[in-house]
Formats: sequence, C-alpha cells, structure tokens
Amino acid sequence: MPPTEDLAAKIDQASEAGEQFAKLYYETYDKKRHMLNKLYLDTATMVWNGNGLSGLENIQKYLEGLPVTEHRMESLDCQPISDKVSGGQFSIIVKTYGTVKYQNRKSKTFHQNFMLTSQNNVWRVVSDSFRFQD
Repeated sequence: MPPTEDLAAKIDQASEAGEQFAKLYYETYDKKRHMLNKLYLDTATMVWNGNGLSGLENIQKYLEGLPVTEHRMESLDCQPISDKVSGGQFSIIVKTYGTVKYQNRKSKTFHQNFMLTSQNNVWRVVSDSFRFQD
C-alpha cells in the first residue's frame, strides 16, 4: 500500500476508534464511573485541571471522588500518532470539547485530550488531560 493510502487508512481507523471510545468514555463516566478503570492502562497518567495523577488506582480514586456528572460532547478530533513516536504501537490522540454539568451546579465548558493505545484489540488510555474552559 502506498504511504498516502496507508496514512489515509490510519486516519480513518483513528477517527472511528476515537468516536467509539469517546462515546463509551463519557457514558461510563456519567453512569458507571466505577468501571472507568477498564479504560485506562495500569501505568496511565492524568492531569485534571492542573492536578497530576499517576497510576490506575490513583486516577480511579480521584474520579470517583468527583460529584455526579452529565457530559455533552460538542466536538471531537482524532489523529493517529506516528509509528516513529509510538515505537510501532498503533496509538491515537482524541480531543474532545463540550459541557459538563455537576450535580446542583451550572454547566461548565471543558476540553479533554486522550492518548490511546490498542492493547489486545481494546483501546486504553495512556494519558488523559482535562481542563475547564473558563
């Protein structure tokens, strides 16, 4: 396959995987937050509004401590990561933008970036960065 066709195929795969992942992530976050640990690598890192976390247990504990939420994703962008950067492991970047409503509070705008890698044909979070757009 010529390089441009290979890249186009990777972009298509990244877009499809990113859309599916984002939908699953926010549904799980809002309705079954205790299951979010299934979406992260054990060695994952997260920066949540400037709070750095490392490791699956710490991330899960932090997220479970947040109030009940309702996310609404308004835009999504997905890109493959170059094999040169990811050591040959197919990985993607997923960027989301939307609103989140915390229990008994007004909605806030947010953006979130995920680096995902495929592990046993399942997409897992390597790195997660969440920020309110104030």
